[in-house]
Amino acid sequence: MTFDWPTLLPLIFAGLMGLAILIYVVLDGFDLGIGILFNFADDAEKDTMIAAIGPFWDANETWLVLAVGLLLVAFPLAHGVILTALYLPTFLLLVGLILRGVAFDFRAKVPAGRKHRWNRIFFAGSLIASLAQGYMLGVYVLGLETGLAAMAFGALVALCLAASYAAMGAAWLIYKTEGALQKKAVRWLRSTLVLTVLGMAAISLATPFASTRIFDKWFVWPQMLYLSPLPILSALLFIWLWRQTFHLPKENDRHSIIPFLTLAAIFALGFAGLAWSFYPFVVPDQLTIWQAAAAPESLAIILVGTVFVLPIIIAYSFYSYRVFGGKAGDLTYD
Repeated sequence: MTFDWPTLLPLIFAGLMGLAILIYVVLDGFDLGIGILFNFADDAEKDTMIAAIGPFWDANETWLVLAVGLLLVAFPLAHGVILTALYLPTFLLLVGLILRGVAFDFRAKVPAGRKHRWNRIFFAGSLIASLAQGYMLGVYVLGLETGLAAMAFGALVALCLAASYAAMGAAWLIYKTEGALQKKAVRWLRSTLVLTVLGMAAISLATPFASTRIFDKWFVWPQMLYLSPLPILSALLFIWLWRQTFHLPKENDRHSIIPFLTLAAIFALGFAGLAWSFYPFVVPDQLTIWQAAAAPESLAIILVGTVFVLPIIIAYSFYSYRVFGGKAGDLTYD
């Protein structure tokens, strides 16, 4: 059996890049969300919230580095087009990530009287990074348009993605905390789910109408039948999760991880829908995966390195979540 490597290699890297983005959204989504929720917690709760993400947040951002790195080396033409169109929100994303990274460490080193300043910076950095990502997603969905309507839609998606991250953060706190903070996290989850649903609905409705090609992929028989499980299952999961928020936390803290896993599944379903909508384009209606890809020889060399690096990242992530599983304890810096 022979493989058409010039055709297959861009597909492999598109799949790897998509996987890295999805994992990043789920994993870094919850610690960005906890940063957003920082503004609604008291000082003792803030320390517990930091303890809930402390062992993971650096590793979570590795997936963003991997995704952007794959975009740069595997699809250099797309990298140039996308980052040129999204230069300002990309800059704001980096500012937000830098602010929250600095604040994460400095809040532990300064005198108690100055700690609140770094808490506010951690909140601001998390919010800026989340809003920037949401705006980039909204503009990308509309084909990187720059008009007023596209900017307004990007702002709406920015708000809703930030709320979605906050929902992920609340779900993670339900799993990692107990007592009053856990009950407060349940209320946060219930509040943020409304905007999460609004955001996913807005993207789902806007994407088919952004392009006649995408519209035909979703609203032509029998594709409608094959794709119907994605929105139906997402809606059922949202309804089920909303109902569960009125029964959390359960006795003996049973199934506390379920809200987080449910949201992760919803995000995966939404991502699958977007992937189907834009395939085979990496820049909507401008560059296909094969047009934007680097030379097959370059992709082959990069793939060898990826085969070694990716399993290490996955293994480390599984190991860290296993070692630091269970409830978050008291925050210490001994």
